[in-house]
Amino acid sequence: MGKASAPRALKDNEARAVARNLRVSPQKLNLVAQLIRGKKVDRALADLQFSRKRIAIDVRKALESAIANAENNHELDIDDLVVAEAFVGKGLVMKRFHARARGRGARIEKPFSHLTIVVREAASEA
Repeated sequence: MGKASAPRALKDNEARAVARNLRVSPQKLNLVAQLIRGKKVDRALADLQFSRKRIAIDVRKALESAIANAENNHELDIDDLVVAEAFVGKGLVMKRFHARARGRGARIEKPFSHLTIVVREAASEA
């Protein structure tokens, strides 16, 4: 027994991809997500290709996945796609221990993040 088919959360001209449990803080990931918001997908891919941030590789993979979803699952034209939304959510935080001087200990937090990218087919200018 499967789920009853719920109405689609996105519009007909949208597709999305979610990258979960990325090993980076949400604050750092949001800097890269800000870089691509509102841009055409070819420009966004180029910006991510030449970004010096480590997490840009994973953001690029998520964007390519959203583009593939738009093309294969929703029959959208990839030349007219725009990054409509790119938002970041907090994931789990691993707590670790670091030994310090005089027998003390310090807590180290290793945060994870979730990234959601929504691409939308804009009206073509031609």
